[in-house]
Amino acid sequence: MCCALATAQSRAPSVVFLNPGYSDEPFWSDYALYMADAAGDLGVQLTVLYAERDPVRMLSNARQVLQGEHPDYLIFTNEQFLGPELLRLFEGSQVRLFALHSTLTDEQQSLIGGSRERHRNWLGSLVPNDEDAGYLMGRELIALSRGQPTELLAFAGVKQTPSSMLRLAGLQRALSRAPHVRLVQAVHGEWLEQRAYEQAVSLLPRHPQVSLIWSANDAMAFGVMRAASEQNRTLHYAALNNSPRVLQARTDGQVEVLASGHFLLGACAMVMLSDHARGLDFIERGGKDQEARLLRIIDREQAQRLLRRLGQADIEMDFRQFSAVPQPQLQRYDCSIASLLD
Repeated sequence: MCCALATAQSRAPSVVFLNPGYSDEPFWSDYALYMADAAGDLGVQLTVLYAERDPVRMLSNARQVLQGEHPDYLIFTNEQFLGPELLRLFEGSQVRLFALHSTLTDEQQSLIGGSRERHRNWLGSLVPNDEDAGYLMGRELIALSRGQPTELLAFAGVKQTPSSMLRLAGLQRALSRAPHVRLVQAVHGEWLEQRAYEQAVSLLPRHPQVSLIWSANDAMAFGVMRAASEQNRTLHYAALNNSPRVLQARTDGQVEVLASGHFLLGACAMVMLSDHARGLDFIERGGKDQEARLLRIIDREQAQRLLRRLGQADIEMDFRQFSAVPQPQLQRYDCSIASLLD
């Protein structure tokens, strides 16, 4: 490992990201762009391979990496719970793995171990505060009921996705503290606007007392909005994301509760791996498995500022500011969107 680190320090470290999303999917394509921005600042070679939301393609991309020139690092997600299979594929290789956005579940880790255990080349993980975000969204949405008895309908993402499960768990925590709000149903809209629209077309007439809509992302919220408009229903919405469309909707008041910030998570991972390649192990700065508290509730003015900043060709953020290289006494990584909201 020491020899590998010395080699990495003599050249630009190479990273491959197994992106689980579609190549034309705004969230995941923008996610990769911010990673590339960070890679440029940090002197890292980044390659992104899109799975197009297909688990078979995800594994095929991983095998392609194994068959070619091995990168120093491979970043993967636990979408569709593929983490253990990816770890098995790279077992015994010199490639060091890092889980991003979603890591192995507690149940999976109880079977195969955690990072730096059985799979010693699995260095660690970085995930967003999904459960906390689901809770904050739920709390703020529930507050719109002003203490009056009401009903809530929830739209979660793909069932086999840790982020979806955690966000929904956060909503359940908020509901446990608000007995006057009843969750009538939680469905899996699979992150898709059309799917949520089709579900809402049939669900809204069945639940005429529903006034609150909790959505684990923005696309599903827009699907419900379309169905509600067709049925002349006025509803309150909570959503999560940073697309121009949802930031504008928060600015206009169509979406009254919005969580955002996780779009910088991949860039934060690039900082951690860049430091690791230069002999500064992130285990000493927050541990091998970290949760970045990037997701936060943003108000109208903040949504407007974020819309303006993210609409620029360059968000004008130097990711070297988050690195331990210029500040070796750094105790914990703190990538934040705070500067984007100023």
